Amino acid sequence: MNVVRVNLRNVIFLLVALLSTSVQEAHMGHDSAISYALKEANVNSTPAYSSKKEETASLCPSGISCAELSVECLNCNFNYNCVYGATYDANCSIKDHVDCVGSPSFLKKYMCRYCYQTDHWEHQCHQKNSCSSVASPQQYYRTNCTVNSDVLCLGRRKFMKNLPCNWTIGYRWSTALILSITLGGFGADRFYLGHWQEGIGKLFSFGGLGVWTLIDVILISMRYLGPADGSLYI
Repeated sequence: MNVVRVNLRNVIFLLVALLSTSVQEAHMGHDSAISYALKEANVNSTPAYSSKKEETASLCPSGISCAELSVECLNCNFNYNCVYGATYDANCSIKDHVDCVGSPSFLKKYMCRYCYQTDHWEHQCHQKNSCSSVASPQQYYRTNCTVNSDVLCLGRRKFMKNLPCNWTIGYRWSTALILSITLGGFGADRFYLGHWQEGIGKLFSFGGLGVWTLIDVILISMRYLGPADGSLYI
């Protein structure tokens, strides 16, 4: 009976030892996982921080006056309760990691308006050629625009805007007209503008015995006949 008790006691002691060892290993594994995650986070955050610092350095060159830096290099406080069109002074200071000459804080004048209300020469828009410039009624497309770096305005400096289709890829109206007058009977004007099928028709019909040639001269002179891709003359 005593032997049975001793064996049972040894089994219980062995189970307790195994359980405590498993708990310690699990705890060590959890600490290792946390340490690995923190290490990965630090490694992953370093390139982002470095890229941001490099981007700031490229936009904000050192050695120039702080007041002459572009808006991307500054933190400015605006009065959002201003009167539209009026001129105000904004308190501006340089951003971190920007090296410039002079006082890091200064006043900069701005007009009370949001960035999407700036004039067309005060922002740059991404041009698209996915619509016809000669369509009637005139077509519009929606694109991304960014305010120029020297313009202060309220709100986001990047915005969406509807623009009319007025793109061109280099077709000259004068060239098309000269080709139509001199070689229009052979379809040279149609070939130049990209109307290949009509050009072949004019070539084999000798300009529709002169009638088609005369019509194309009138159409091109009035700018009614343009490039086949829907672009404008330059």
